[in-house]
Amino acid sequence: MEYAIGSIAGILLILVIGCAPGDLNTREKRSGVGAVGRAPGMAAAQPGAGAAIGGSLGLATGVLVGDQLQGQEGRQPDQQRQVDGNQAEIQRQRRDMEKLRRQGEY
Repeated sequence: MEYAIGSIAGILLILVIGCAPGDLNTREKRSGVGAVGRAPGMAAAQPGAGAAIGGSLGLATGVLVGDQLQGQEGRQPDQQRQVDGNQAEIQRQRRDMEKLRRQGEY
């Protein structure tokens, strides 16, 4: 009976994730992967309790990891813009230095 409840919960989770509108973001993907933690929990002496504990811990871990990855993905474009701006400034300063060398002022 407890195995059936765990299986039904897993199937419902897959259906909910599979029917989500649009693409899944990083947090949602990792939470789905983390929820798989219920499978080893079901192998415990108390399959229902093991599945609940394993699934909960796996889901929480997956959400935390996914949140960190999603945050990093959000910061990457800003960091890249900053790097590009720095490179443009370095190129401008090199041109200025070369211009001064040619003028004999440097």
